[in-house]
Amino acid sequence: QVHLVESGGDLVQAGGSLRLSCVGLGTIVGFNTMGWYRQAPGKQREWVASITRGGSRNYAESVKGRFTIASDNAKNTVVYLQMNNLNPEDTAVYYCNAANSTTDNYWGQGTQVTVSS
Repeated sequence: QVHLVESGGDLVQAGGSLRLSCVGLGTIVGFNTMGWYRQAPGKQREWVASITRGGSRNYAESVKGRFTIASDNAKNTVVYLQMNNLNPEDTAVYYCNAANSTTDNYWGQGTQVTVSS
């Protein structure tokens, strides 16, 4: 059974950095796309960044130039999110997502990122 394990969330001051990690377990073939979403209190979950098996990266406008997504292997089973120059608006629960299709889609349990001003 596939499941995603996230880590790296923490409390950090504005301007600081964090690195989130997500490991996909229980898969042999890996994932076509892995990505990160976040949900702030009282807001809907929003997409942050994603990376394809071929290495194509995309970012939400709000994080471009500050966040970097990377995969650890060709199967796309381990993904990182390097977050620099954090600001309080980045405070949220960050969720890892892995997908091979719209119906073959998995979520992690979430990791809390809190940025103090």
